[in-house]
Amino acid sequence: MGNACFSCMNPKQKLKQNDVVRTPTICHTSNNSNTRPTPDFFPLVDTPSSSVRPDKNNSPALSFSFRDLATATHNFKESNLIGEGGFGKVFKGFLESGQIVAIKQLSHDGVQGSKEFLVEVLMLIMLWHRNLVSLIGFCMDGDERLLVYEYMSKGSLENHLFHVSTDKKALEWNTRMKIAVGAARGLEYLHNVANPPVIYRDLKSANILLDEDFNPKLSDFGLAKLAPVGDQTHVSTRVMGTYGYCAPDYAMSGKLTIKSDIYSFGVVLLELITGRRAYDASRVTGEQNLIAWSRPFLNDRRKFSQLADPLLQGRFPIRPFYQLTVITSMCLQEQPTHRPIISDVVIAIEHVASQPYIAEVDGRIDTPSRRSSPSSKPMMSSSDGIYSRN
Repeated sequence: MGNACFSCMNPKQKLKQNDVVRTPTICHTSNNSNTRPTPDFFPLVDTPSSSVRPDKNNSPALSFSFRDLATATHNFKESNLIGEGGFGKVFKGFLESGQIVAIKQLSHDGVQGSKEFLVEVLMLIMLWHRNLVSLIGFCMDGDERLLVYEYMSKGSLENHLFHVSTDKKALEWNTRMKIAVGAARGLEYLHNVANPPVIYRDLKSANILLDEDFNPKLSDFGLAKLAPVGDQTHVSTRVMGTYGYCAPDYAMSGKLTIKSDIYSFGVVLLELITGRRAYDASRVTGEQNLIAWSRPFLNDRRKFSQLADPLLQGRFPIRPFYQLTVITSMCLQEQPTHRPIISDVVIAIEHVASQPYIAEVDGRIDTPSRRSSPSSKPMMSSSDGIYSRN
């Protein structure tokens, strides 16, 4: 669709001062051979009080013993298991203070090693934003490596999009837009406020966690990298990430830029629109890769509506839906220079979210009380009365 432009989206100045809490910088190692080298990151003095981290007493991350965390999880009891991946397992835990936390225990033979563990600890100690998960503490006890995060009661976006059961309601359009806006703001903080900027490198629906009110927070920063500064155009690195979310230019060349994150965010937007996974081996050939399947629809405005998640049951505003599809298509441009910058994406998505879906029943505005009424009729119905994803 050519160069990224959101001329239809009421541009405005974005970055909010109260979004900034701490700014990370590079700390140079000492030339003194007797001085222990400092890590690439180093915590700074807090910024002014108007933008300090709103944690209790503004305390830094705590160091826990393995015994502390074993007690918190009832010896890592299976009933407390809330997640699992290549890195290891995540358990729900209860600290002595009564605080509920999520405890990630790295597997000894997992894909996330000591380097990634250290990167995540340092990143989350220095970065804070309402749309980034907060680090409560960590454990480096013998060969055990654990991270303690704030507990996100609704789990991941992935679970709510793709693990919809008969007793779990599918995400409504307005909730999806709330999640998209929050995730975009978190990414904007990493790209535009952190100094130097941070490339997330692992943006996917499984790493977007939700609190009780479906406020999203980005999590899992083990693969994050500092973005190039000055005359540098990219960071050359081993290709890491999740299949289906990686930008094609990064996957082919190993050249990482902040525009790599924009592509990944475009994939997440497409998942929100379609209800389909970035890659789903259970689907028929030709539909397994979400990007490949969606291209014919993204390239033809007349076919935009065919992208809509069937579980939305047609309950979404048409014009904002089309606008979001255009934004998504911009983010998914194969040439990184054609992808928009994150601040423009935030403005555009906020504009979409400012036009919520408001249902009408019998010609009247549908309210929560009316929706619960037995006499309320659905906005749309299929020929057999059942909506499902093919």
